[in-house]
Formats: sequence, structure tokens, C-alpha cells
Amino acid sequence: MGKDYEREDILRNMRISVIGSGYVGLVTGTGLASKGHDVICVDKDKTKVDKINEGEPPIYEEGLKDMLQEVTTEGYLRATDDIFEAVKNSDLTFLCVGTPSLPDGSIDTTYIEEASKDIAAGLKEKLGYHVVCVKSTVLPGTTDHVVMPIIEEGGKEIGPEVGLGMNPEFLREGVALKDFMEPDRIVIGGSDEKSIAVINEAYEEFDAPVIKTDLRTAECIKYASNALLATKISFANEFALLCEEVGVDVYDVMDAVGKDHRICRQFLNAGCGFGGSCFPKDLKALVDFSKAISLKPRILEAVLKVNEEQPIHAIDMLTEEIGRLSGKKIAVLGLTFKPDTDDVRETRALPMVRSLLQRGAHVFAYDPMGMENFSELVDGIEYVDTAIDALKNSDGCVIQTAWDEFKTLKADDFHRMKSPVIIDCRRVLNPEIEKEDVVYRSIGLG
Repeated sequence: MGKDYEREDILRNMRISVIGSGYVGLVTGTGLASKGHDVICVDKDKTKVDKINEGEPPIYEEGLKDMLQEVTTEGYLRATDDIFEAVKNSDLTFLCVGTPSLPDGSIDTTYIEEASKDIAAGLKEKLGYHVVCVKSTVLPGTTDHVVMPIIEEGGKEIGPEVGLGMNPEFLREGVALKDFMEPDRIVIGGSDEKSIAVINEAYEEFDAPVIKTDLRTAECIKYASNALLATKISFANEFALLCEEVGVDVYDVMDAVGKDHRICRQFLNAGCGFGGSCFPKDLKALVDFSKAISLKPRILEAVLKVNEEQPIHAIDMLTEEIGRLSGKKIAVLGLTFKPDTDDVRETRALPMVRSLLQRGAHVFAYDPMGMENFSELVDGIEYVDTAIDALKNSDGCVIQTAWDEFKTLKADDFHRMKSPVIIDCRRVLNPEIEKEDVVYRSIGLG
């Protein structure tokens, strides 16, 4: 891509602004600050800004609180609700705002557009070269077709005055900080060599291979990664149905399949489907985008269809064991889309609970961290303080999230139920528990 810029051409002590202080933005800002960069995190929510400045993360991520307190105390990170001030006082801006789904599944770039306008306004008073780098997940062409025109309309020319970049994140909620600090690769797309070099300097202290490319390729890499991982999950879930019918354990099958170095074992656990802020949203956006350019995303549509059906399959399994659910007390253990987070976005617990309620069941739910957020999604269920409280006198139990504390449950705990019937959607328990007068079923266990 032309000449390599010498490090002397790039600012060593980087001043970085991070627009958006959610899971991606706050983890990014904290991680970069820990490497000695001067970071300003921006958020419109003043309450969130105040918490960050006090060293208190407004989200839960393992290890984030300790690192945030360290970098705020040492003066490497501060937060503000003034995006103009943050942009003026930085040389590299990471755009980390949300790109949610619209009702039809297409991507909503409203926050990207609004933040780009604010950045453009801040750049009017900024002297010297500045790079605007999109870290949000956006469809191919968004950085140069949406962000670039807005920056140029603000009066800055892309190239001489402003560089554009695309640096996708590959963070798993719950272990996002670890993923950021120990990346398996860093992808940097840029509008030119200098913009890439500036972004690369931010990651100079990270030990990972760096893939340098153009903007659209970087955007595509993010979507391809998420789509393939989601496909592996849905493949395992579809194969699990076959295993149930022929009396085979899908986990034994996938353990062997995963030994193939071309495939690997990760993301082949069968269960009730994937959720969270990335996979469902990104696949829906990719399906919509593909159709808009006259493509037929058959595999991706099938991946989403399997994911929609898996939670209902779990409730059907419960019905097979205890009969009609009308009037039955059902314990639901786990409401977040995965353990070690309070995030309930696209959680598979939601279609499960809705199906239970539609069938007339009385739902008693427990989750270590997600009950407050889940209560905003659905009415008509009762929340309890412990897993044992949910199990008492229940007619059936569905384990939806693989929290560590559920792994410690014993047969005696389930004998508190009126009928000890367990539908284990995440293979949390050892199937051997069925030898202790418990009815145990798990997805993919024949």
C-alpha cells in the first residue's frame, strides 16, 4: 500500500477520544489508557460520565472496574459529555456508538450519523492531522458512504487534513477486557497509508498480528467472522436434533469433530441458540443488505431460522415430560444471553418465557445479574432471590444460562421440586444426575 510511515511521522504520546462509552467504547478506552495513551471517553449520559470519572464502570465486565480505577486515578482516562472538547483535544477518534436493528432487521445508522456530525463540528476548531476511526459494526461501504461525506461537509478534506479508519472489535461480553488486551488479531482499514499508521500506533504495545487493509474489507471481516461463528452454533443445534432421535450425545460428536484443526471445537456447543448484542443483529443486517443488492443469503437465513426455533424446542421437551403447562409452576434459571454479564439483548430466555406464558405456565425466574434488565422485556413472571427459591414446589425447571453457580446444584436441590424435571439447555449439569431420581434432558442428548 505504498511507503511505510516511520514511527517518527506519528504522534508517540497519543491523544485519543472514544465516542460512546458502552461495552465496546469503555473497554476500548480503558484498555488503551492502560497502555499510557491519554484517553477521553464521551457519552451523552451525564450520570454515566460521572460514574466513569469516579472509576465506577456503568457496565459489568470482568476486570474492568480495577483497570478503570487505575487509569482514572493515574490521569490517563477521563470522561465527558462534551464531544466537541474531546475531539479538539485528541488526534485519533474511535467511533463506538450502537448500530441497532430496525424492525425489518436492517441496520440503523442514526447514531453513527449523529456522532459523525458532532465529530465534524469538533474538527472545525482542530488544528493538525486527525484520524476518525469507526469501531462500531457497520455494513460494507458505511465508512466511506456515510461517515466520509459528513466529515467533508463539515469543512475538512479527507486525506490532507483528516484520515478515515475502520477497526472492527472482536470482543465477547463477559471477557471483553481480556479479549481487548490479548487480541488474536488486529484489523485496521484505512483511507490511506497515514491513517492506517496512526491507528496502528495506538496498538503498538499489543502483541498480535495486524491486518492492514482498506475500509470495506475491514467492514466485511467483522461481518464474516460473526456470521461464521453463528453458523457453527446453528449447525451444532440442528445436528443436535438428529442426535436426539438416534440416541447419540451431540457433545461427544462435536468433541471429536472439533479435533479437526480445520474446524476447531469452539462455538460447536448445542443449546437453545445465540443471543447478545452482535450475532442476531449483525446477521439480520447482513441478510437485509444482501437482499438489497439482489443476493440470496440462503445460509444466513437458515442460521437465523434454526436460532429462532431452538428455544421453543426446549419448551416442547418440557411439555413432553410433564404434559400441558397450563397452571404449572416452572423455574427458569438464567435470563442473560450468556454468563458473566447483565446483558439480556436477544437472550433466548425471552422466547422461552413468552412460550411458557402463552401455554399458561406460572414462571418463577432467577438470574444472578440479569433480573432487573429482563423485567423491562416482559411482564407476568415472578423473580426470586435464589435458584433454590425458584425450584421449590416447581413442576419443571429450564436452565437457560450457564452460570457457574448453577453448576453446583445437586440432586437434593432438585428434589425440592414437586416433580424433578430438568431441561438443561446449556449442558450445565452432568447428565449422570439422572441416576439420582431426577428426570434430566438436555438439547442434543439422545
